[in-house]
Amino acid sequence: MSALEVVRAGALTTVQDRGRPGYAHLGVGRSGALDSGAYALANRLLGNPPDAAALETTLDGVGLRALTAVTVAVTGAPCPVRVAGRPVAWGAPVRLPAGAELDVGRAERGLRGYVAVRGGLDVTPVLGSRATDLLSGLGPAVLAEGMLLPVGRPGPEPVPGADVWGPAGVLPELVLPLRPGPRADWFTGASLAGLWRAVFRVSDRSNRIGLRTEAGTPLVRAREGELPSEGMVLGAVQVPPDGLPVVFLADHPVTGGYPVVGVVPAGPALDRAAQARPGTPLRFTPARRGPRPGRR
Repeated sequence: MSALEVVRAGALTTVQDRGRPGYAHLGVGRSGALDSGAYALANRLLGNPPDAAALETTLDGVGLRALTAVTVAVTGAPCPVRVAGRPVAWGAPVRLPAGAELDVGRAERGLRGYVAVRGGLDVTPVLGSRATDLLSGLGPAVLAEGMLLPVGRPGPEPVPGADVWGPAGVLPELVLPLRPGPRADWFTGASLAGLWRAVFRVSDRSNRIGLRTEAGTPLVRAREGELPSEGMVLGAVQVPPDGLPVVFLADHPVTGGYPVVGVVPAGPALDRAAQARPGTPLRFTPARRGPRPGRR
């Protein structure tokens, strides 16, 4: 059996793919890789299908042992990568001989890394996806030492040099485009005008469910009371009673009762949010017109 053994699980390492959209009406969120660009690149470097399952690491990487020879690629947050103790390339295909250990080190910038293997991780799919959803508990368990990760059958050889890419989400400031609504009218005009000038900070309470903010100028409501629970989409910016925005990420709940002041369109901006470390300054800017935001 072709498989990878977990020798060091890291702070939080999960199996992710493109998620399971389309089940919000059943109470199941989308999940999937937070930095979709870095995840997609890791699979392209190996010639994998675009939905092949890979690992998403958090800050301090992961350690794996190959039971058979495989080819891997590490993308996302730049970090040192070693095979059998020797430095190898980050952001490129790397051969891992049978019995050799791959050590993906601590992120030098950014927060989340992606470790793909040629053939993809062949864990059991749930509702058509191999993604781990931390909110619902669907999908494979969070990685633990000793776990075996089966590897699928490799596809065609990748095209060398097909990608030229620089890491996203490593800027000293996170700027997120925001499309106001659907509940912007729940906030005062002065508060909404000040939103474009406010500088928040990424909180250490952020996770795969949502990017929480701290500091900054809280938004002030224009009306009392609470909303009935309503549907939430990827990128929704919900405002809890403390007035500090929360940006919903891939494991977000499918409903919520706090007003949504706006939505960050899915794409590169949310990829950057996935890489923002606690303490990173965060600003919102009006989004340009384009396709409707959010995917459940």
